[in-house]
Amino acid sequence: MTQQLRSPLIPVAFYDLSKSERADLVLVIQGIIKEALLGQSLLKAHLYFGDDDTYIRKSAYLVTGRLYSGEEALRPAILAMLSQFLPDPDFRVRQTVINAAGEIGKWHFEEVRFYFDEGLKDPHHSPRNAVIGSVKKMGEVNPVPVLAWAREYLHHEDKEIRREICHGIELRGRKHPEDILPLLRELQHDRAARVRNTLVHVIGQIAYKKGCLMKVLVHLEDWENRPLVDAALEEIIDVHHRYRNFAALTQAEAIGMIDAHYPGRKRKDL
Repeated sequence: MTQQLRSPLIPVAFYDLSKSERADLVLVIQGIIKEALLGQSLLKAHLYFGDDDTYIRKSAYLVTGRLYSGEEALRPAILAMLSQFLPDPDFRVRQTVINAAGEIGKWHFEEVRFYFDEGLKDPHHSPRNAVIGSVKKMGEVNPVPVLAWAREYLHHEDKEIRREICHGIELRGRKHPEDILPLLRELQHDRAARVRNTLVHVIGQIAYKKGCLMKVLVHLEDWENRPLVDAALEEIIDVHHRYRNFAALTQAEAIGMIDAHYPGRKRKDL
């Protein structure tokens, strides 16, 4: 099944509608997808999953997750639908499948982990990016199984998969860096510069959040790859300037904490 144009069920773009009209449309989409699941005819659901409009597709995967959570009797039909749509030739349909699985995986990860295994191998970047986004949102609220799954890919032969996993676990680290720092540590000697650069980026992204910098600095103390640690420290300093309106500490405070932990560190001029 393929669909290249906006669904004829929705003649206008999502954000051309008023706020109340958008809310009504989401309820309509939910009702139609539910009817499709009950009637075993998935054509209309497929139209939403492949719609040109990003926000129509987002509505489709959000209501799919909502139906899975709220209506247990529909769960087998929902999983069957996602399995049927996953090999679709349209990357947008595959992307929406992964995002729907991400909504389900917030609470029921084992039931949908297969979709992320497959999504990591997708030839198109959009479904792969959906895996990253899904791991972020699932890891934030359901970290134990999600991080255990992510660990299995830390040393995958494909550097892009290693990079995507590194990026995907970032969001959990913004509140609980201790949960992901042991996984990040395993990437410190990665042979691909692209992966190491992502690792440095992720360290910077978790370090500027409230209560996180000290945990990051303590964990970095026993990493063996000192050049990478130095690059991460410079990124942390830079992030505290770039995100100065959002960082928990000022750049000067961050530098003071770093210098206290690494008194012999060579500093770059700011």
